[in-house]
Amino acid sequence: MTKGPTIAIAAALLTIGLVMSACGRRGGEDTDCPTLAHGGTTPSGYCVPRYLSLKRGEVFARRGPGRDYPAAFVYHARGLPVQVVDETSDWRRICDPDGGLVWVSRAMVDGRRTVFAKGPRAIPLRRQPADGSPAAAYLRPRAIAALGAARGDWREVTVEGAGGWVKASEVWGLSPAVQCDIRSSAPVTPLSPPPAPANATP
Repeated sequence: MTKGPTIAIAAALLTIGLVMSACGRRGGEDTDCPTLAHGGTTPSGYCVPRYLSLKRGEVFARRGPGRDYPAAFVYHARGLPVQVVDETSDWRRICDPDGGLVWVSRAMVDGRRTVFAKGPRAIPLRRQPADGSPAAAYLRPRAIAALGAARGDWREVTVEGAGGWVKASEVWGLSPAVQCDIRSSAPVTPLSPPPAPANATP
């Protein structure tokens, strides 16, 4: 089987120590939503959609729920936030920040919550959850950060030892709405260029 194109999102992620720990059952997949009543109506018993993150630095994105399906491309982005939009007992159909819609093994995702910096400009990590608060650091475009506390429309994030507050609208990985066109049967290969080699700047 021939591999699809390899995408590199936030290449420096292999060196990031995400500070959030996964918890709960099935690799912590319940961190974004409660277990559904009476076992739920999904194979995992958890809500769909929900957010997870990629568990490893190499994850095969497949065209269907099984190893017999060809790989569309390979993620090299440990910690990348993804949204589960469908699932089987062993596979998760995920939407990624670039609009990619593919299947990955459930062993390749877990419940550690992360976010992805949207837009072409660096995002200030503010010392306090307020517009007028000074920036402690900046989150570079397409960088990934660990998600922490929430306060109104603000979210606390950390990356590579830097931390601060960002507006929820500035990052991908928080909206409860489905983020991809799930009517599409073909995976979308991300077309965005690789990010800067570092995630945060002082």
